[in-house]
Amino acid sequence: MNRIDCSDISLTNDDTTLQNSLFEQIRSRILSGLWLSGARLPSTRTLASQLQVSRNTVIQTYDQLVAEGYLVAKPNSGYSVALTLPDHYLQTRTKDLVSEAGVDQTPDNGLFAPGVADLSLFPIHQWNRYIQRHAGRRSLLGNQDLQGLVALREALHRYLTSSRSVVCHPNQIIVTAGAQQAIAIALMAIRKQGKQGKFLIEFPGYRQVMKVLDTYDMDYGVVDVTAERGLQLSQITGQNALGVYLTPSNQYPMGSSIQTDQRLQLIQWAHTNQSWIIEDDYDSEFQFDSRPLRSMQGLAAESGHARQMVYIGSMSKVMFNALRVGYMVVPEHMVEPCLQVKDALSGDTPSQIQAALADFIDDGALVRHVRKMRRQYEQKYRLLTLCIKDNFGDEWQVVSQGAGLHVTVQWQGMVDESELSAIASQHGIIVRPMSYYEYQNRPRQFGSVVLGYGNASLAAIPDSINQLAQIYYALKSEGIT
Repeated sequence: MNRIDCSDISLTNDDTTLQNSLFEQIRSRILSGLWLSGARLPSTRTLASQLQVSRNTVIQTYDQLVAEGYLVAKPNSGYSVALTLPDHYLQTRTKDLVSEAGVDQTPDNGLFAPGVADLSLFPIHQWNRYIQRHAGRRSLLGNQDLQGLVALREALHRYLTSSRSVVCHPNQIIVTAGAQQAIAIALMAIRKQGKQGKFLIEFPGYRQVMKVLDTYDMDYGVVDVTAERGLQLSQITGQNALGVYLTPSNQYPMGSSIQTDQRLQLIQWAHTNQSWIIEDDYDSEFQFDSRPLRSMQGLAAESGHARQMVYIGSMSKVMFNALRVGYMVVPEHMVEPCLQVKDALSGDTPSQIQAALADFIDDGALVRHVRKMRRQYEQKYRLLTLCIKDNFGDEWQVVSQGAGLHVTVQWQGMVDESELSAIASQHGIIVRPMSYYEYQNRPRQFGSVVLGYGNASLAAIPDSINQLAQIYYALKSEGIT
């Protein structure tokens, strides 16, 4: 039989007697369902001692509750909650127990949603075996290393040095809850170093970075990225900023990359001005039209200029979005400041996921999955750009490079990108307007949207682009008339 804990009862005699106060508190807990039918109450002696009232007060209260049908008293068994409550209170009790429905705000991961990996092709059964391998390990149930499991940091070290030419020691790697937390940790740790100035971010760019800067009240400026010229390097090198956040492998959302000579100029700028570079190696695994360029962190380390470099990556696009595991590679002198920030934000990272991921990497499963997905994404990219050409001709221009999980298009004319996006969503097609990535209101003479093809099936792409073209030309026709 369940026993009731009455430690949350607190009596007051400000407006009523102690007996009435105790009666109402017990009655309300029974009616609200907090005290279940049949559950046994503390003895009158125990409750009186706990509440520091006379035993007679508790006895009289219990007896009144029995008389009104809320409690039952059994010889040698004490008092318990009645199995059937008084009829005239059943309606009140039912109303109290009705829960309000929560609002489901899960983002749409459907057709052309940007930044979503192909969830259907992830080897989920293999992954579950890795999870089950570590689910029963008692050593993983307690508090863990704030920096991340050593096994995962060592596995990430081997992966990054071989695939991205990152130069580091496993003790320079910090495991995070995705790239966004890594960005937040890096920005806060950099600010704690004491240097003043603006932190520069790409425009248009990754909106989550701006959210972090706004949340922590950091001053920032923007660096223009255009389809024609890519990153405007002079807007960085021409000022002594606190630092700059870059997505050099595949700029999000414009889809350009920073070439090696430009990377070297940026590294020299950071070294000369003691400014920071946060390199978010977004989409570096998926390059179709050219070989991936070496990481900026690796180039900086080669010349001895990596003291101002933070390298950030995530498994969300490589594996699946809900994994929420990222990592950052920081200079040795920044490890402790970054860990202090992480400790304040979230503490350690779920250990069983880390252990499974370490095995997934060391067994070669990650590399095999990346190779498979690179082929799949290239097929989707080729088909998507072909369908855009077939349906739009020269009306739409693909401005992004062959890489990553998204295509960015532009058009001249009066079709409103936000209206196009809104109507398309009503037809189950998710396209994101370029204005979403713009932190400032700037007039421009073209429309632009981003189409993510990661989670789009090859079979669905042709019909969907055809439907999107119908929506676009209908809006264009309305504008002309």
